[in-house]
Amino acid sequence: MTAAAPTPPMIRMAGVDKFFGPLHVLKGINIEVPKGQVVVVLGPSGSGKSTLCRTINRLEPIDSGDIEVDGKRLPEEGKALAALRADVGMVFQQFNLFAHKTIIENVMLAPMKVRGVKEPEARKLAQQLLDRVGIANQADKYPAQLSGGQQQRVAIARALAMKPKVMLFDEPTSALDPEMVNEVLDVMTTLAKEGMTMLVVTHEMGFARKAADRVVFMADGEIVEDTTPEEFFTAPSSDRAKDFLGKILPH
Repeated sequence: MTAAAPTPPMIRMAGVDKFFGPLHVLKGINIEVPKGQVVVVLGPSGSGKSTLCRTINRLEPIDSGDIEVDGKRLPEEGKALAALRADVGMVFQQFNLFAHKTIIENVMLAPMKVRGVKEPEARKLAQQLLDRVGIANQADKYPAQLSGGQQQRVAIARALAMKPKVMLFDEPTSALDPEMVNEVLDVMTTLAKEGMTMLVVTHEMGFARKAADRVVFMADGEIVEDTTPEEFFTAPSSDRAKDFLGKILPH
């Protein structure tokens, strides 16, 4: 009997460099995220966190290196890239919902357009997902009638409607009023517990402590630490991380 091939990581970045003009924003990034793991990316503003997140589905092209999702190399463009993107759910700071469509229509749209799901099935799935994120009763409203926290939960439901293999979150709560932050983090924590592979760029330390399997700390375009939340918050090994935590954690 031959041994089964090892499962490829869900996300693999090897030697990834990214420049914005003369600015070197990602410097030789190497990271692997196994299936089912929740990785939270922390770091000061301008450290490259969001760029890292956006290169994983080629919203930002890279200058060198390799990125793979579920063992497949990221295509440059075209149909193959569209297919791969469909497997990678993305939730941004801004909700980017279609203002002229109802909440349920927003969630139904991509499965119908991209996956070819029939309307009744898409509606049923959308209703289940809205229920899962706690806003089933808002299905027939329009985005403008919802709070920011509710709109972000719709954005999460919309990403989940594609049945993605991995979810990327880029500062999903930073545009929200403080009282709405937890309702979004609660949904994300539930997803984490259900085994969704997630890469989350956030400033929410409580979420990092509670839901992350791993904390990746970035500074100046480099990964400075890659460790457990426990290690990172109680015994960071780099001065950069100590400095960062000293500024944000209550004394």
